Amino acid sequence: MKKFVKICLISFVLAGVFATTFAGTYLGSNYLKYKRLPLNAEALTTPSLSIDVFSKANVKMEDENQFNGDFCKLEDLPEHTKLAFISIEDKTFYQHNGLNKKRILKAMLNNLKSGKLKEGASTISQQLIKNTHLSSEKTFDRKLKEVALTQKLEKSFSKDEILESYLNIIFYGNNCYGIENASRYYFGKSAKDLSLEESCTLAGIIKSPSRYSPVTNPDLCKKRRDLVLSEMQKDGHISSEQMLTAQSKPLTLSKHQRSTNKINSYSQASIDEAAKLLGLTPKQLAIGGYKIHTYFDEEKQNALKDAFSESKVENMSSAGIIIDNESHGVKAFVADSDYRILDIKRQPASCLKPLLVYAPALNENVIAPCTQILDEPLKIGDYSPENVNKKYAGYLSITDAVKTSSNIPAIKVLSYIGIDTGIAYAKRLGLSFDEKDDSYALALGGMTYGCNLKDLATAYTVFPNGGQFSPSHFVQYITDGNGKIVYLHKPQPQMVFREDSAYLMTNILQETAKTGTARKLSDITSTEVASKTGTVGKKDGNIDAYNITFCPEETIGIWYGELSNKPSKISSGNQPTNTMKSYITSQVYEKTEFEVPSSITTARIDSLTKENEHRIVLASPYSPDRFTEEVLFSRFNMPTEASKNFTENPVINADCSVKQNQAILTLQAEKHIEYQIFKDNIPHQTIKNKQEKIEIRLPLTSKESELKIIASYQGNNKSKVEKEFKLVKTNTTNSNSEHKKWYI
Repeated sequence: MKKFVKICLISFVLAGVFATTFAGTYLGSNYLKYKRLPLNAEALTTPSLSIDVFSKANVKMEDENQFNGDFCKLEDLPEHTKLAFISIEDKTFYQHNGLNKKRILKAMLNNLKSGKLKEGASTISQQLIKNTHLSSEKTFDRKLKEVALTQKLEKSFSKDEILESYLNIIFYGNNCYGIENASRYYFGKSAKDLSLEESCTLAGIIKSPSRYSPVTNPDLCKKRRDLVLSEMQKDGHISSEQMLTAQSKPLTLSKHQRSTNKINSYSQASIDEAAKLLGLTPKQLAIGGYKIHTYFDEEKQNALKDAFSESKVENMSSAGIIIDNESHGVKAFVADSDYRILDIKRQPASCLKPLLVYAPALNENVIAPCTQILDEPLKIGDYSPENVNKKYAGYLSITDAVKTSSNIPAIKVLSYIGIDTGIAYAKRLGLSFDEKDDSYALALGGMTYGCNLKDLATAYTVFPNGGQFSPSHFVQYITDGNGKIVYLHKPQPQMVFREDSAYLMTNILQETAKTGTARKLSDITSTEVASKTGTVGKKDGNIDAYNITFCPEETIGIWYGELSNKPSKISSGNQPTNTMKSYITSQVYEKTEFEVPSSITTARIDSLTKENEHRIVLASPYSPDRFTEEVLFSRFNMPTEASKNFTENPVINADCSVKQNQAILTLQAEKHIEYQIFKDNIPHQTIKNKQEKIEIRLPLTSKESELKIIASYQGNNKSKVEKEFKLVKTNTTNSNSEHKKWYI
């Protein structure tokens, strides 16, 4: 046993030595190779670079795509600004030679434990190299390149020069590269005038510009700012009193409005997407000479801009996007806001209903467009949802529930399929959910964080594409500095819904555009359109309003909103739908009709059973047209039960009594039955189209009378039934007098 243990220990040690030797040799040889990499001094010092972006027609776009146009000298910055970045990012910046060995060792141990490169331990010098020379991938090779180039950087530039380049190159979110741009955007002032707390805000942002954005996540941003202040106090750069005073101040922005609205231009959206696709920063794209070729259609873009001009709302953000259904490319993008619209998530309101509730329920064969559902006050635990107008329609069809955007039916249908099922479908359409998104409020668009307009509109492309989904892209392809294609958009659609489910949802949304909440689109004749509106409201007004519309060729999303969440007078059926109509009516389409899949069929249902029992059954072949409806079904979800109406003789539910020389005939009339009433073979009254209890009084005069009811189905006289009542007058004698009475 001891010998076996000894052999195992020796083997383990030898394996460790071998692995260490191999790793050391690999790292050493690669490090020597990477030491020969050139340092791009221009990338570190050039204040302005640009990226070429091309339209679908291969025409260079006119948008200004420059970076770091405003360069700020280190000597002009307040001392507390420089110290804020050093305290939170690299405390020993002025002492080390580019690498913090203690932090590297700690990060290596943590990475070995996790088996992944989670921690980087990057110094300011390393971050500068990473942002100007390397991709953002987390590999050992990239880390070796970073180390080699960082050491070259430290030998070629002074510490102050490195810090100056770093502050002028780093990304601060909202399209702000460089501290001068960031300071002017967030605080409306030059970087030389930054206060202590403003400096700490900017220093806190750079770790994760989206997570710590003062625009979209102010609470997290303030916590991060206060952490920077605490670190400065620990490092002895500010006093405890200064720290507490600054931490007590609210996060205050005084944004500077950019006249060109560059942050929301089509080209900027393309640059951001290209950077994510290649794992590079926009600055690196510019330095590398990358060229971005997009799906941009100038005519579509101008038409969308004109449509917004016609429905402009002062002091309110707005955005529109046009997606080609076939290529999944973004043809046009317009946004008017001080903030980056595509970085902002908002509640999608009722626009989520088709994606998470109704289309999944159709696909699961739980409902059909004609399915009846009761719109009524509802309470689920502590959740008491209401319709917008607090009115309830009683029984209505799924189609009517969607086109009127009733809330209660949506919640009920979600309960039929289950929240998890609804979320699973919506995730396959590119929407993201938080773990807290687990309530029936989802049926009304009540997400924890919401989604952006691009993702919402893209999700709707699943319907005109026959149930297949693929993400949309601004970028068609990218070439590097040598003209080589390094990325090509190849849509790979995945089936989410069956063709028939997608078509039925489309047909329902067509009704919404004709007679529902989007009925302002009803007079569009150039193409078939399907539409859904959505409004996020408060008691005293609305804060978001959407119209998502698709036709056979393209899908369009329009949004108006108040990002401060201050209630306003916008509504989804108003401004967004007006803008949508202006755009669509300006277009000429080649494909104008939705394709009907072979799995769609029509069937006649019994309208009487639907109205009286709220069930969907097939109509009898003998049913008159007036008592049937022709509706759409999936062949996979056809009703199997046939109506009992019009298949056998009608039933007469009637009774007769006598009172004070009158015959009182009580008849339970059915709407689909015609009743002829005779007295002594003389027609007295005809009753039809009545669904109620009827009382008829007839005078009795002769010695005998006969009442007769003949019933027949309306429009079908072949089946008749009769019911007779005979009344006789007789004498009854007693000791006082003689009486005459009527008897049945």
